[in-house]
Amino acid sequence: MKVSKKGEYALRSLINLGFAAEAKRNLVQVSELAENEQLPIKFLEQILQLLKEAGYVESERGKFGGYRLAKPTRKIIIGDVVRLVDGPLAPIRCVSQTAYEKCTCPDEAHCGLRMLMLDVRNAISGILDRYTLADVVGITIRKMRRDGVPLPFSADEAAAAPAARVPARLARKLAKGAKAPKPSPTEGIVQQLLGEYTI
Repeated sequence: MKVSKKGEYALRSLINLGFAAEAKRNLVQVSELAENEQLPIKFLEQILQLLKEAGYVESERGKFGGYRLAKPTRKIIIGDVVRLVDGPLAPIRCVSQTAYEKCTCPDEAHCGLRMLMLDVRNAISGILDRYTLADVVGITIRKMRRDGVPLPFSADEAAAAPAARVPARLARKLAKGAKAPKPSPTEGIVQQLLGEYTI
C-alpha cells in the first residue's frame, strides 16, 4: 500500500480544515488551502469535490464561499479517507477485506506470502483505523504551539505580520531546528515523527 499524491493532498486538506474548525473559522477558500500547503489548486479542487461527495466536507459558493468539514473531526477515521482516495489498504488483493480477489497461489490456506501480507494489512489498517482526524489535528496543534509555530487559520496567524507568515512547509522546516527529546528505538514511528507527543 502506498498513499498517492491524491491521498496525501486529501489528508493534508482535511487536517487544515480541522485546524480551521478548531479556530472557529466557518469557511476556508480553496486558494487558502492550496497556498497554506503549496498544493496545485486545480488538483485540490478535484480532491475536495471527491471529499464532498463522500460527505467529509461541505462547501458554499460565492465570493466569500469556501469549504468546511461536514462532520466532527472525531468522526473522520483516517483509514476510511485513505480507502476512499487510494482504494484497499491490503498490499495484495487476496488479503483485502474490501476488494478481495483470488490470487494465483494454488493453496491459499497454506500460502506463506498470503500469511505475511495478511499481517502487513492488519498492521496498516490497525493503525490507520485507530486514528481520527481529531487525533491528528490535536497532536499537530500541540506540537506547533510547543515549537512556537503560528497555527494555520487561527487568530495567532491573522495577528502575525504578513512578512512573518510562512507557508506550512517552511514552518515545518524551521521547526525541525527546535530541540526535541530523542525517542528510544522501541517507540513507534508516529512518536519518532512527532517528538514527545503520541496520538
